[in-house]
Amino acid sequence: MRPELLALASGLAARGERFALVTVVRRQSPSSARVGDTALVTASGEVHGWVGGGCTRSTLLREALRAMTDNEPRLLSLSTEPADERRPGVTALPMTCKSGGTVDLYVEPVLPGPRVIVFGSTPTARTLVRIAHAMGYRADVVDPEAVSADFPEATQVTREISRDAVAHGAYVLVATMDERDLEAIEAAVRLEPAYLGVIASSKRFAQLVDALGERGMPRSALDGIVAPAGLDIGARTPEEIALSVMAQIVERRRKVVVAPALEKVAPSAEASEAVDPVCGMSVAIAGARHTADVGGRRYYFCCGGCRAKFVADPSRYSSPHARAHT
Repeated sequence: MRPELLALASGLAARGERFALVTVVRRQSPSSARVGDTALVTASGEVHGWVGGGCTRSTLLREALRAMTDNEPRLLSLSTEPADERRPGVTALPMTCKSGGTVDLYVEPVLPGPRVIVFGSTPTARTLVRIAHAMGYRADVVDPEAVSADFPEATQVTREISRDAVAHGAYVLVATMDERDLEAIEAAVRLEPAYLGVIASSKRFAQLVDALGERGMPRSALDGIVAPAGLDIGARTPEEIALSVMAQIVERRRKVVVAPALEKVAPSAEASEAVDPVCGMSVAIAGARHTADVGGRRYYFCCGGCRAKFVADPSRYSSPHARAHT
């Protein structure tokens, strides 16, 4: 892999952003790709690197985005005779390059690991970081008085954290349990977490809500907070409370990640694609390079050749199966 792609991949992983690596594992002339050629596709649809002519870009982009959605790698074979390339474990797709040839691509999604952010340096905070680390979570600690030596398993220990430094969907626990509760909750809400728990009694949390309202925070921003944080397992000690919180985080995460195939992932994947009205191929809308606006509607194409044919005679390719977007 080229050094610049390694640097890009490292930066994306450090920021917790998903991406996909695409590698040429087989080719047949006259394809311009070479075995070992690699590309990186970002979640926003940017393609970096080279795995063949621009005519393969639409297919590459579509399949990479699908891999990032379902977190499943795939082996693709692009050929002018896709029926001849069908074999176990391989998805055979048409090659749209005029030069022809065959190229096999291995698409590997790289998704960020789950991230826990703990505000506070209390015994419960220290225990939660240990548990999260043991479970493969990235655990960050935010507290102006925290000492790194007290959190050897933490990915980082900082005095404060900005919204830009955290990808949407982290799991956050406010375990300050002192006068810094208000500031910690305000900072935690700005992170737009997938889970936000506060270690506080119901009475104490009601007081915090009133105080936050006086500071201008809308009640709607606080409705999703779990307080007291953790599953009701009768926890009393800091270690038991940390265990109950981590169990609740797992419960929330599995409800969102494991079951969304029918409820969330599939609809978004469907909405991200259009059909080339000329050749009928699916085209990823994100990052599409070949488009045409006709009659107030936008059409998407797998390559420049299909676009040219459509623009020359749009009425010829009008079809109820063509997906156009305004």
